[in-house]
Amino acid sequence: MPITATAGGVERARFVSGSLMRHVCVMAGTGAIGLIAVFAVDLINLFYISLLGEKEIAAAVGFAGVMGFFHASLCIGLTIGIAAVVSRTVGAGRGEDARRIATSSLVLMTAVSVVAGTGTAFFLHPALQALGAQGETARLAHRYLSVTVHTLPLLGIGMATSALLRSIGDARRSMTVTLGGAFVTAVLDPILIFGFGLELDGAAISAVVSRIVLAAIGLHGVTVRHRMLGRFEPSRLGGDARALGKVAAPAVLTNLATPVGAAFVTHSVAQFGPSAVAGAATIDRLTPVAFGLVYALSGAVGPILAQNLGAGQFRRVQEGLRDSLLFMMASVAVAWLVLALGQGVLIRAFSADGQAAELISLFCSWTAASFFFAGGLFVANASFNNLGHPLLSTAFNWGRATLGTIPFAWWGSRYGAAGVLIGQAVGSSIFGLLAVIVAFRLAAKLARQEAPAGAAPALDAPLAPTSPHAEIAALTTPQSVPKGAASS
Repeated sequence: MPITATAGGVERARFVSGSLMRHVCVMAGTGAIGLIAVFAVDLINLFYISLLGEKEIAAAVGFAGVMGFFHASLCIGLTIGIAAVVSRTVGAGRGEDARRIATSSLVLMTAVSVVAGTGTAFFLHPALQALGAQGETARLAHRYLSVTVHTLPLLGIGMATSALLRSIGDARRSMTVTLGGAFVTAVLDPILIFGFGLELDGAAISAVVSRIVLAAIGLHGVTVRHRMLGRFEPSRLGGDARALGKVAAPAVLTNLATPVGAAFVTHSVAQFGPSAVAGAATIDRLTPVAFGLVYALSGAVGPILAQNLGAGQFRRVQEGLRDSLLFMMASVAVAWLVLALGQGVLIRAFSADGQAAELISLFCSWTAASFFFAGGLFVANASFNNLGHPLLSTAFNWGRATLGTIPFAWWGSRYGAAGVLIGQAVGSSIFGLLAVIVAFRLAAKLARQEAPAGAAPALDAPLAPTSPHAEIAALTTPQSVPKGAASS
C-alpha cells in the first residue's frame, strides 16, 4: 500500500495518485513561501541597511551575501539528497528505513555544516579580497561574516527538517519552518539596526536569532508532530551516508556552481564601484523573492517524482516533469510583469541611485526574462537528481557557471556593469534550454519502461552512473535502463 505521513509517523505516500498539477502547485506554492522566507531574511536586512544611506555598508552586505550563498548552496545540495532518498524510501513502503535515514541525515548535516561554517572563518579576508572587496567595505563585510558563519549548522538543521517534512508531503508545516525565521528577522532588524543603533552588527545578530528559531521550529515538526526520526544507529551511519551521498554529493557540486558564477559576476561588477555592487546585491536578493515559485520547484517537485519512481509509476514521472515546466513558465511570466511595473517603487525603496538604479531597472525590464530558461534548468535538475542521474545536474550547472557565465560576463564587462548582467543572462539561457531538452528525453525513455501492472521496480539498483559521460550515454542508448531509476 502506498505511504504518507500522519501524526503518528510515516505511513502512506500521497503523490502516487491524484492530479499531478495540483501536487506541483501545492508543493511549489507552499515551498515557495518557505523559500522566499529564507531569502527574505537577506532582503529585509539589505532594505534596512539601505535606509542608512551608506553605499559602503550596502556593498558590504552584498559581498557577505556571496559568501553566504556558498553556505546556503551547500545546505541546499544536502537537502536535495535528503528529500530524494527519504521520499523514495517512503514511496517504496519502507517506513522504518525512512525514519532511520532521516535521523542519519540530521547528524550528517550538522557535521558538514560545522566544518564548512567555522572553517570559513579562517579564510574570510583572502576570500573577500578575491571578490573585489576593498577598504571599509571589506572590513564591514568581514565583521558581519565573523558573526554569522558560525551559525551555519542552525541553518542546515532548519533546511534539513524542512526537506524531511516535504518528503512526506507536509508542505504546510515545511513552509512554517522558514516563515518563523523570516518573521523574527522582520521584527528584530529595525529594533537592532535603528532602535539600538547597532547598524550592520544589528543585522548580524538578527540573522543569528533567526537561524535559532528556524532550527527549533523544524525539529519540533519532525520529532513531536510527525515522529519522523528513528533511533540513531552508528553502525548504519556509513551505509546511510553512502545512500545520501549518491544524490547529495552531486547535488552539492551542482549547487556550488551557482555561487561560483555569482562570485565571478560580483568580481566583474566590483570594478565599477560600490554603487554598482550595491545594485547587483539588491538584484541578487530580489531574484529569489520575485521568482520564489521557480526556485522552489527543485525541492518541491523532487518528492513528487521520487515517490512515483519508487512506486514504479514512470508515466506519472513524465507527466510531473511536463506539468512542472508549465507551472514554471506561468510563474516567470507573472513575476516578470510585476517587476517591470513595480521597478520604480523598488528603486525608491532601496534608496538606489546612479549605477545601482540603472542595474535594477535593467533587471526588472529585460534580464528577468532569462528566468524562463533558468527556471527550466531548475526543473531539469529536479528530474536529474530524483531519477538517478544527479551527475547530469552537476554537468549542466557547472557548464552554466563557467562556460555560460565567465566568457559572457567578461565580454559584457567591456560595456560596463550592465553588460556583465546581460552577458550572464544570455549564457544562463543557453544552458537552461539544453537541460530541459535532455530532461524530457530522459523522462520519455523512462516512461516507455513502465511495468504493465505498475509493479514497483527493484530496490537494489545502483543510484547513479559514475560520470556525466555515462549519464549521456544512458540517454542515447535505446536498450539501456536509466541507472538508479529503480533505486531506493
